[in-house]
Amino acid sequence: MSQKNEAPILVLSLLITTGLIAGGWWWFNRNSSFNLNSVIKPQQSQPNSSTSNTPTAPPVATSQNGTNFASVENVPTGLFNYGGSTSWAPIRESVDKEIQAARKDFRLRYVQPLSGSTGSTTGIQMLIDGQLAFAQSSRPIEDTELTRAKQRGFTLQQIPVAIDGLAVAVNPNINVRGLTIDQLRSIYTGKITNWNQLGGANIPIKAYSRGVSDGGTVELFVQDVLGGQPMASTVEFVSTTTQALRKVQLSPGGIYYASAPEVVPQCSIKPLPLGRTQGKYVAPYQEPFVLPSECPRLRNKLNIEAFQSGDYPITRNLFVVVKQNEQIEQQAGVAYANFLTTKQGQELITQAGFVGIR
Repeated sequence: MSQKNEAPILVLSLLITTGLIAGGWWWFNRNSSFNLNSVIKPQQSQPNSSTSNTPTAPPVATSQNGTNFASVENVPTGLFNYGGSTSWAPIRESVDKEIQAARKDFRLRYVQPLSGSTGSTTGIQMLIDGQLAFAQSSRPIEDTELTRAKQRGFTLQQIPVAIDGLAVAVNPNINVRGLTIDQLRSIYTGKITNWNQLGGANIPIKAYSRGVSDGGTVELFVQDVLGGQPMASTVEFVSTTTQALRKVQLSPGGIYYASAPEVVPQCSIKPLPLGRTQGKYVAPYQEPFVLPSECPRLRNKLNIEAFQSGDYPITRNLFVVVKQNEQIEQQAGVAYANFLTTKQGQELITQAGFVGIR
């Protein structure tokens, strides 16, 4: 064969070979699970909460940890002291036990203050002083606390994990439909002193409260209900909610306020509906009301819809307060918040009587 005839044949052969190779590569990529991009794609870095130094900074992203406790990443190993708000007690008693059962290397120890009353304020102070790895709070961080933390060389982050509300407990024999916020303020500032001023029987009002500096619940009440006014000298201060509810049960005109999960299910008292205006009351419990005579066979349950919608007039967030120092304390606090904001954590928080944040 002449060289003139060989040249077209060689070109045609090269085109056919190239087409076969390209077609084979196309078919292989289309039908195989192998993906070259998955081999050469660089690994994405995980978000780091230490880049944020404001109290309202969001927690480390939980989108990859959102199912259950076992799936939460970056969990440190060790024993971690924590403390703070008494309103968190139902979460500590139930949810925290489930966390430790699922993650046995992440051990928690609740620590009470050596002096002063247990509460959000003392918990945050203990965190700043290096006595806790993280704190539980029923109120936002205050500017003075941020300043003290900065003086120690770090800042604080608050991570919301649940919604709570304040509920008012009265003696079961008190016969009033509800209270407005203005009426509640007048009771605790001494302007209203008898239940007959509110449409009830002629019974002197006996108001109870924990100490003004005892925790986030009282601070919220003073700020949002009393408008910063001092409580009347007739208000009797008690150490714990358990003690106060017992006194309300025994006092014909007794009244007290506390975290809704601590009040609503109780058999010995009656939670009162509250409203912003006269006659428009919203109950902290689900209707119909369970009478004390039916309790404990039946118990009142939290009005979750009213808390989530904001129809109930006194609600608040619960926060995990984290020390932003890029040490193991920060890792432990963020991990704890991530546990609580998983789907499993939010379901258990709801079972504990609170409203999930997600």
